[in-house]
Amino acid sequence: MIDVAAADLLRELEARGAILSGHFRLSSGRHSNRFVQKFRILEDPRLVERVGRALADATLAFLPTVVVSAAVGGIVLGYETARQLGTFAIFVEKEGGKPTLRRGFALGPGDRALVVEDVVTTGGSVREVIDVVRAHGAEVAAVGIIVQRAPADFGVPTVPLLDLPIESFDPESCPQCAAAEPITEPGSRFLNTK
Repeated sequence: MIDVAAADLLRELEARGAILSGHFRLSSGRHSNRFVQKFRILEDPRLVERVGRALADATLAFLPTVVVSAAVGGIVLGYETARQLGTFAIFVEKEGGKPTLRRGFALGPGDRALVVEDVVTTGGSVREVIDVVRAHGAEVAAVGIIVQRAPADFGVPTVPLLDLPIESFDPESCPQCAAAEPITEPGSRFLNTK
């Protein structure tokens, strides 16, 4: 049985090779010497089930009526968390570069959204999802996160399963850039390696 207590989740990430060392450009555009490869969590349905259950248990008191995540990486996590809560799962994707609801998804004033995210560094993706939820008149009940690399204030209760402080830098102040180390772009917003 896979436990998702913080220490056990960290051990699970390490055992799966999900915590990488190198020089990385994160999805936020910031640089870091460590990267959390979320898909090493999402590739195992048993682990996703346990993580989804932990997020559902930790956020149930906020009474969410729908789980909302960002495409692509958040779809699996959002679905499993919603399954555990007994709610619908929808996702925000970009159309013409702008985050939006597509595919007939709808939200309204009676909805209380739990926004879920796998890994948070700056919180940009979560903020985009929150903005879409609010633009449709729904309430954001809480944010649930698997791994929080850095604290982020979303103005609503935020529940990380694992706080994993990992330093990141603006490209202009990155010590690895100053040392001319090659950079890798493993995040979902980037498709190639430099």
